[in-house]
Amino acid sequence: MTAGTSSAQTRDDARVNEEREEAQVMIACGFDVHRAQITFDLVDHNTGEVRRGRIVPATREQLRRWLSGLETARLVVAVEGTTGWRFVAEELEAAGARAVLAEPGETRALRGPKRRAKTDRADARWLRELLERGELPLSWIPPEHLLELRCRVRLRQTLADERRAWLQRVHAQLFHHGVPVAGEFAKPTQREWLRTVALSPAARAVVETALATVDFLDGELASLDGELRRYARTHPATRALGRLYGVGDLTAVAIYAAIGDARRFSSARKVIRLAGLDVTVHESDRKRQPGRISRQGPPMLRWAAYEAGLAACRASSPDHADYLALRARLGHKTACLTVSRRVLRRAYHALVAVGDATLEPTPS
Repeated sequence: MTAGTSSAQTRDDARVNEEREEAQVMIACGFDVHRAQITFDLVDHNTGEVRRGRIVPATREQLRRWLSGLETARLVVAVEGTTGWRFVAEELEAAGARAVLAEPGETRALRGPKRRAKTDRADARWLRELLERGELPLSWIPPEHLLELRCRVRLRQTLADERRAWLQRVHAQLFHHGVPVAGEFAKPTQREWLRTVALSPAARAVVETALATVDFLDGELASLDGELRRYARTHPATRALGRLYGVGDLTAVAIYAAIGDARRFSSARKVIRLAGLDVTVHESDRKRQPGRISRQGPPMLRWAAYEAGLAACRASSPDHADYLALRARLGHKTACLTVSRRVLRRAYHALVAVGDATLEPTPS
């Protein structure tokens, strides 16, 4: 055994011993978070005390009161990365405890194929047991500025989806009255044409309400887009992503917000899996379904990757020749999805190259 191997083995042994010592004295707890209450399952490994119950209501103030009765320096809490985890993790950190964020899908999969009765208490106990055994599938807790950025990107997606839905209502009303639909109703010429169309009073009210809502959403989107574009042009991570072909300001911000610190992934393949663009195949006995993308991951990352992949349609794209070959064999959508995976691979390497500057806070 070489000296380097011996020192590495010594460090690994020391880390394992530290984890064992921590497990022997820690207070292990599982949280199942809902809007009405937080169900907890707690075991103090030092005294053997077992506590189960609920924190009602599920608010910051009530959680602080519950934490005040515990020795938070030894408290380790496992909570699933679903809606509500943020305030729980922030309060635990402020109290001196440690929050461990669990990946919901993999945590559920560890239960196995056998169906069992599912209750809040069972979920909290399951999280606590996985934490104690060191088998909890971990999820990354981003810094505050990344959480804020994700919220803004998701807000933009919601506004864009609402705008599209209201325009579809206008199209539906026109078709229902036998009026041909063409063009974008945001243009003044189309609005003038729409005023001359013969519609029933109720349909006219629907159209006017929808267009007024679209105008309001356009204003909100313009303001939010300006903010996100300014961010994309100042942060080192988004500037690095913007140098990739097909990645614009908005898609760069969406990719960065979803991935964050790319160094937490061992390979670009795991970033593709994070986006839900990995191909899954279901096979049972001699039956095999054709591969489909898993769609397990942030929708905003899939949207940004696919938008960047669409740029392969341009003749100036470095992937244009491959896109044409794939389109001839598999079709336009599958070809763009293949290029989208390439974009994510390049984005992974670009973010890794940025280094520690990736986690810099929001630039002023």
